[in-house]
Amino acid sequence: MSEQPITQPGDALWSEDMLWAVAMSDLAVFLLDANGELLHSNDAGRVLAMRLHPDDPHPDPAMLLSYIPEQGWQIAQRDGRWIGEVPTALPGLVLEIKAFAGRDRGRCRRYTVMTDISVRSAREGELRRRHDELQSTYDRLASAQEQLLQSEKMASIGQLAAGVAHEINNPIGYVHSNLGTLQEYASALLALVDGYANALQSSDPAASRPLMKQLRERLDVDFIVGDLPKLLEESREGIERVTKIVQDLKEFSHVERDEPMRPSDLRKGLESTLNIVWNDLKYKAKIDKHYHDVPLVECYLSEINQVFMNLLINAGQAIDDRGLITLAMGVEGDEVWVSVADDGVGIPEDALQRIFDPFYTTKPIGRGTGLGLAIAYRIVAKHHGRIEVHSRPGEGSTFRVVLPISQPVLSRPRAK
Repeated sequence: MSEQPITQPGDALWSEDMLWAVAMSDLAVFLLDANGELLHSNDAGRVLAMRLHPDDPHPDPAMLLSYIPEQGWQIAQRDGRWIGEVPTALPGLVLEIKAFAGRDRGRCRRYTVMTDISVRSAREGELRRRHDELQSTYDRLASAQEQLLQSEKMASIGQLAAGVAHEINNPIGYVHSNLGTLQEYASALLALVDGYANALQSSDPAASRPLMKQLRERLDVDFIVGDLPKLLEESREGIERVTKIVQDLKEFSHVERDEPMRPSDLRKGLESTLNIVWNDLKYKAKIDKHYHDVPLVECYLSEINQVFMNLLINAGQAIDDRGLITLAMGVEGDEVWVSVADDGVGIPEDALQRIFDPFYTTKPIGRGTGLGLAIAYRIVAKHHGRIEVHSRPGEGSTFRVVLPISQPVLSRPRAK
């Protein structure tokens, strides 16, 4: 193949200015005729050919055109150009090829530019490798955080188990006692029914009337009739109390992994959480509630309930003897806030700056892991909210959870 350009006036496919620009280029440039035959290559093209064929003292630059796939020329003829990255026979050497095709005054023009991008390709490969490593590390960290969150939640439930068992034991105790009484009442009423049946079967039922009256008095049926509805109502309330505690515990421990956030009732969540921790609080604090009507908030309610639980337990532990815990709720603009305030010992100024740090705690050994507020902070941040803290030593503390009513669209996970 000839590497000499056709330069006759009026018949030149490539002008002298074009050839001069090609010759001065640091890129490997190849000028082709309409059939794809090489007409001219610059010095950079010949150097590139020598790099790819080091054993050949005079390699033909036209051999480099074999790296352009036929589909590449088809795309170039359709769209004007084709760009691709092609590995070569030389290990580690990657070419970026730009193929151009077009027509000028009815004549087809083709040319291609080749660039050694081995360094860039290696750098991009290294970046991809590091990105994959970082993604893998992030996935492991996210998994560890999820496990830590669930572990802390289960640990919290474990700490509350005795209290929950006590709360369940009370209604179960009087339901059990009521069932014993109900059994006695049932026996007495069945005995009375048998008495009536025998009287009706006698030859003179009217003569059995005094005996029936004595039997009613002996069995104290009038008292049973008055007491039985109360006993059943009390037992029903006890079972409902147990059902409510178990349901609250079930909702609290529910894991919403891979589920979308849903509009949820924060008041219901706060009340159910209070129901779970009530045994830890009822001997130490009076609960004062100031709830305003608030809209449903888009969130993972079980996670927000864990935030409420940590704040309620902390409020109870901040009170030495007997005190007041104030729960409040309201709406400001497009945000809903929930506050938990106590009149306990308060938080020192130096500790106030670190209370959300993992494993930092001001509680005695055995009373806290230092993870509760750290996880609460992470949960609220995950919901694009914030926790505000105001505290004075000796006067108590107020934790205010602020959440957006609706999550940003891009942050909403897709339902599977």
